[in-house]
Amino acid sequence: MSPIEAYLRDLHLIRSAGAAQPETSFYPPLANLLNEIGKTLKPKVRCVMQFQNLGAGMPDGRLFTADQFQRSSADPLSDQLPSRGVIEAKPVAEGAWVTADGKQVARFDHHPRADRGGERN
Repeated sequence: MSPIEAYLRDLHLIRSAGAAQPETSFYPPLANLLNEIGKTLKPKVRCVMQFQNLGAGMPDGRLFTADQFQRSSADPLSDQLPSRGVIEAKPVAEGAWVTADGKQVARFDHHPRADRGGERN
């Protein structure tokens, strides 16, 4: 089964259970999908959901490269900003463009430590 097929299957199973939270119940399938895709990238990218606030708020997920982790740890090295960006997940009913243009995402994009030589995370 492909990563996208597994993702869609997991979404269906969660939704059909009838007790899902609109956003957070779907974090694990999203992280699994992104981690499977991240394994194919160079450098490899790993998704961490619901991580601590590092000064710009709490995005739902963060995308780190393998060099941002200690070899034996599932958590990024202390005080690491995600080198490949952040994730802000919303229920389907909420418009993606409204979220993308909102204050919450702007805080992530304009955080002083988010600027990396002119590139935005």
